[in-house]
Amino acid sequence: MDGNGRWAKERGLPRREGHRAGAESVREIMEACKELGVGYLTLFAFSSENWSRPAAEVHALMALLERFLREKAKDLDRQDVRLLAIGQLDRLPAKTRALLDSIIARTASHSSMTMVLALSYGAREEIVAAARSLAADAAAGRLLPEAIDAELFSSRLQTTGIPDPDLLIRTSGEMRISNFLLWQISYAEIVIVKKNWPDFREGDLFEAVEEYQRRHRRFGAL
Repeated sequence: MDGNGRWAKERGLPRREGHRAGAESVREIMEACKELGVGYLTLFAFSSENWSRPAAEVHALMALLERFLREKAKDLDRQDVRLLAIGQLDRLPAKTRALLDSIIARTASHSSMTMVLALSYGAREEIVAAARSLAADAAAGRLLPEAIDAELFSSRLQTTGIPDPDLLIRTSGEMRISNFLLWQISYAEIVIVKKNWPDFREGDLFEAVEEYQRRHRRFGAL
């Protein structure tokens, strides 16, 4: 969900206003995905690298996340949407983490759609943690190195139990992955949208899905 800051700058507004506008896009896209029958929607909300941003911006982002969670809780219930989160969640402020955990528990039985928030997330860190976990088991004699395969490795990632993405949408015209789900998107179709995230709405999502439907997915075959 890229381009909040640029959206605000183009309008002479503080960056926090771009993040607020981006939160409205989240609401609309979540509802549109539910309408389309999407099973899993993963939103890259805050990266592990984002902690290096100015403290005031990080504080504003955490406050916005808390506000979003409080306001969306009833919508998640109403729409039967389960909430999950991936990332280094222990780095979140205690108040933010407690609120997040409470809504994850509250929506655990919902089954119409799953929304996954990537918070304090970095794919390289996730992959390193999985490798360390397997290495520890091997060193302790609980696992033979030759038993490690892609399926076992995937089970040690934070997304275990979540299907790999079919479609990756990158807003603001950026042509890079930015450390997002590097293992999981191996065969995902990528759609680049020039609009900044606050301007990305239901119609843009439908266009991206239509583009995906025109693709022929070969998964490495001819």
